[in-house]
Amino acid sequence: MNSALLGFAWDASSSYARGPALAPAIIRSVLFSDASGPYSISGKSVGDAISAYDFAALPETGDACRAAISGRIAAAISAQTKPLSLGGDHSVTYPILRAIKAAHGPVNIFHIDAHPDLYEEFEGDRYSHACPFARAIEDGCVNTLVQIGIRSASPEQRAFGKKHGVVMLGADQTAAIPYDKLAAPLYVSIDLDGLDPAYAPGVSHPEPGGLSTREVLAMLAQLPAAPVGADIVEYNPERDINLATAHVAARLIKELAALMA
Repeated sequence: MNSALLGFAWDASSSYARGPALAPAIIRSVLFSDASGPYSISGKSVGDAISAYDFAALPETGDACRAAISGRIAAAISAQTKPLSLGGDHSVTYPILRAIKAAHGPVNIFHIDAHPDLYEEFEGDRYSHACPFARAIEDGCVNTLVQIGIRSASPEQRAFGKKHGVVMLGADQTAAIPYDKLAAPLYVSIDLDGLDPAYAPGVSHPEPGGLSTREVLAMLAQLPAAPVGADIVEYNPERDINLATAHVAARLIKELAALMA
């Protein structure tokens, strides 16, 4: 099944720096630029793997925005495509997962990030980009959540994760990833700050000591099931260097689209 590439230009739920709302258009431009080859590592053409595009503007209020995101994901699924989404900040993942759950039931999630995003609320906002997986777990969207790259987790988030059986691994624990817990239906969520800033400097919350691009590609190649959906979030073009992070995002799109095909 081919993918639909969706762009969700939303960063109003960011706790620090704005900028991720600019990301979808820039990543798409780099993906199809002359500087970027069209093929995945396996040789699949991104033009063949992605058959639909949806980069429509979002409403300006949180509730309306979340409803619109869920609706656009549902429409992509109804059109017999798998949603491959570009944020935007990580708050967009919760409404994506609501629509994924409606179509597939609770999913197993492979989550790459420097942060677990398991706050009950952050700065008074239950829908902050620091909270999407807490909301998704509470809403019954998640079967198993496996997180890799975590290196900035509060005691509160660690306690929430332990309570709900989250597998929370640091960037130095890639050998411990329980791939057997990542059976279908599988969803992949990649926050670009999960990578080390040497590879992905264009993020709002850089955390040194992260994953390399090669490590991320190797992990994706080992996934035991074709994802039913995926997202790439938290690219901040205003902090990037020579579009380096946009090119990482473009490479990840090619690999995810090939895996989902």
